[in-house]
Amino acid sequence: MKLLTKVKIAYVVMSVVPLILIAAAVLGISFVGLNAIEEQYDVSEAAGMEAIYNPFSLLGNVTSTMIGEIEKTIADDPDKMQDMVYLDKINAKLGTKSSYLVVKKDDQIVYSGVRDTGMMIDGAYLDIHADEGNLFVLDDVPYHLRMKSFTYSDGSAGGLFVVTNIDKLVPRLKATLIQMLLSIVCIFVLVGAVLMFWLYKSIIKPVDKLKAAAENIKEGNLNFSIDAQADDEIGELCVAFEEMRLKLKEQIDISMQYEKDNKELISNISHDLKTPITAIKGYIEGIMDGVADTPEKQERYFRTIYTKANDMQKLIEELFLYSKLDSNSMTYSFQKVNLNDYFEDCIEEISVDLESKHIGLGFFNYVDKNCVIIADPEQLKRVILNIVNNSAKYIDNPRGLVNIRLHEEPEYIQVEIEDNGKGIAPEELSHIFERCYRTDSSRNSAKGGSGLGLSIAKKIVEEHGGRIWATSKVGIGTSICFVIRKYEENRIYE
Repeated sequence: MKLLTKVKIAYVVMSVVPLILIAAAVLGISFVGLNAIEEQYDVSEAAGMEAIYNPFSLLGNVTSTMIGEIEKTIADDPDKMQDMVYLDKINAKLGTKSSYLVVKKDDQIVYSGVRDTGMMIDGAYLDIHADEGNLFVLDDVPYHLRMKSFTYSDGSAGGLFVVTNIDKLVPRLKATLIQMLLSIVCIFVLVGAVLMFWLYKSIIKPVDKLKAAAENIKEGNLNFSIDAQADDEIGELCVAFEEMRLKLKEQIDISMQYEKDNKELISNISHDLKTPITAIKGYIEGIMDGVADTPEKQERYFRTIYTKANDMQKLIEELFLYSKLDSNSMTYSFQKVNLNDYFEDCIEEISVDLESKHIGLGFFNYVDKNCVIIADPEQLKRVILNIVNNSAKYIDNPRGLVNIRLHEEPEYIQVEIEDNGKGIAPEELSHIFERCYRTDSSRNSAKGGSGLGLSIAKKIVEEHGGRIWATSKVGIGTSICFVIRKYEENRIYE
């Protein structure tokens, strides 16, 4: 749910729900409070509900039921207002409503039902005559006076007065009003608390997680996770933050691994340079000390020095080449190359080198003679030579053999270089294209090389848009394959 939607919902809830709850609470409290007032002061239900918005309407409706009964009696038989038995009966009913009855004939009080002297009223108010009226009197004990004029059968003027003690009416109304106000406050607090909890859970809490995550990143700690469950903008931000954390962690891990590899590379290169330098130094000292005292020995010493210097040069060239490949500063000269012509030249060069090492070479070409590929000829030859030299290096078989096979695919040419060396263990096979990795754990310097050959080959093949892989069986041999794309018309090559 989007944040804007949540804000709209919060606005509607804060605007509508309190009104509904307040209306329900007011009606409930009014019903309970006014029901007690109706029972005590004989107020009709309709008049009681009107008191919700006009409390003073209660004063004009106290004892309304009894007044209606008395008015009916007066209309039927006004002389009943001199019947003491009837008046006592009416007064007894009024007594349950905190009221009593006073009846006058002309200027004489013929009946007064007051029992509590505290409820006696000033007689001056009984001189007021009206067809019908209500009077609210503030005295030590406030009371309400309802008046009704009538005429006896003999023509005498009659007056009916119902006096009601309203000492408890105002406190009851006040208590009801206070309950209403408290309920309104409680409803607003409750609704606000619910909305606050909802907003805290959906907005503030995720923001706190992001703050804690930012603190962790500031301290360099990336070993944590952000659990983003919301589907709003905050949740999307948490997801983006988590992805950023993972990316940063990955980059740091790569950087640390790169630094570790660099240290290992320096260590390996130092070791590989130290070996020929030590040999060169030893042979030169032998010449200087006169150990090579014959022309034949001197020639052998000079040839050895020359060979070791060449090994150092090749090592430095490979290191320089790998540095260019690793920094993506290598410049390629891609061009159309006829595969058959190209490999005929390569095989001729490779065969001479392998023959000097007493290793046989087999070449099997299953590609159409007009097949053309897109490649940098110089760098492609480096790939082939690196693989072949690596194979020759680890062939311990007295009848060593390297086979080169070319296979044609619809879009690619596959080159397979197979040897019958000692093979590579499965757990090491996936690492042979890593820089400075050697399956020879003892690092026997007699094997020579920088350990960069296959790593350089992998980078060059990938820059050609191909891929390289290896298969091997221990004790049988190893096959290294790579693919190069064919030339296609109307295709843009970079």
